[in-house]
Amino acid sequence: MSLSKIVLQLARNPGLPNGDAGQGYTLVAPLDTSGQIDVEAWRAHRDACHVVRFSPDPDEHATGKLTHRGSRWFFHYDEDDEGDDESGYRLGDHVFKEGEYVTIASHGETPLTYKITDISPV
Repeated sequence: MSLSKIVLQLARNPGLPNGDAGQGYTLVAPLDTSGQIDVEAWRAHRDACHVVRFSPDPDEHATGKLTHRGSRWFFHYDEDDEGDDESGYRLGDHVFKEGEYVTIASHGETPLTYKITDISPV
């Protein structure tokens, strides 16, 4: 099993026509040969699977775990002030490859679209 580092940068969204490469997420997760998150490998190595939220605003930085419940994936942060888990829209169905887009719902706000800008082995 190998882990991949996946970088998601804020893409073009309403009110942000050019996106913002300074905002996004870095995930560490196992991908199968088709580029999807490998749930069995995640189960076996869940402690190594994590997420880092980055932003120009230091108050928005957070480190957490990639978690799975039912058929959904979440970003879980241990800090009380981080609020509810952030959820990825159909992350289990996505093929992670550079140039593709994923949607993340942050703290119950309007979901935002992120572009996969880099995938590399850990």
